[in-house]
Amino acid sequence: YLFLHFQVLKAFDYTSLWREQQQMYKLDIGWPKIPEYFNGQTFCVAVDSLHGLVYVGQRGDNVPKVLVFSEEGYFLHSWNDTVEMPHGIFVLNTATDSSVWITDVGTGKYGHTVKQYSPSGKLMQILGTPGSAGSSLIPLQFDQPAEIFVEESGDMYVVDGDGGMNNRLLKLSNDYKEIWLAGTNGTGIGQFKIPHSVTVDLVGRVWVADRDNKRIQVFDKVTGEWLGYWSSCFSEDAPYSVRFTADYKYLIVAQMNINRLAILAAPPVGSIGDCVMVNTVQLADETKPHLVDVDMKSGAVYVAEIGAQQVKKYIPL
Repeated sequence: YLFLHFQVLKAFDYTSLWREQQQMYKLDIGWPKIPEYFNGQTFCVAVDSLHGLVYVGQRGDNVPKVLVFSEEGYFLHSWNDTVEMPHGIFVLNTATDSSVWITDVGTGKYGHTVKQYSPSGKLMQILGTPGSAGSSLIPLQFDQPAEIFVEESGDMYVVDGDGGMNNRLLKLSNDYKEIWLAGTNGTGIGQFKIPHSVTVDLVGRVWVADRDNKRIQVFDKVTGEWLGYWSSCFSEDAPYSVRFTADYKYLIVAQMNINRLAILAAPPVGSIGDCVMVNTVQLADETKPHLVDVDMKSGAVYVAEIGAQQVKKYIPL
């Protein structure tokens, strides 16, 4: 009886401790060194962990659309050409090259495109028809593309639909040909209502923040086959952003309307199962975290906050 009692106690203590949540991240109050460089709405952030650079996409009249900082928080330079309304941003490093990919949801002559830039801001590639909203029938015709994730191989995943006609996940080869396409507008399995963010794990699964359906859906990266979804963690607010921690043990999800980062346990290979919220980082009121990125070297998490009009850095403890 004593032994049983001890076992129960032990289990109870463990869960209560777990519920109290050991803090996993702390705010780096010294990043950036001069916050005044943010003078628009900061929609997105991307980390180049190889070169220690942080790219920020912001919107507004007469503001630079892309700001570049060092990981220590020093402002380096900005660029503006051919970027209208950045929504998502991604840095790709290959053995020979670095590039910055931006999804542009503007309605002017540069919008509805996914664009590749050099680190200094030189336009290298345009996917989509600038200024022309697409139809879901044509793979490379985008309508408010929300985010892009590019693998080292050059294969890329685009979530197309920040409120436009298209609600889909598109996989393209490194020569920009369609490999597969998933999703239509709807609430069913494999359908989307505003697919807002996309990332890929180490075991070949593609994770999509299906924003207005308040769930994350998971697909096989080779075939595009639907693997499962998580919704129980998002009863309070939708997932806006999905990124893995540097060790791929957790998924970091921004929940914009409740000003929170949710940290979810990444499932092992096989069944997606139910989501488990391991921890949360509560941000200040009205900060509105929109999209996040993770430094895959240091593990730091950068959060683009459109309410606070700033990017914040959180360091793993």
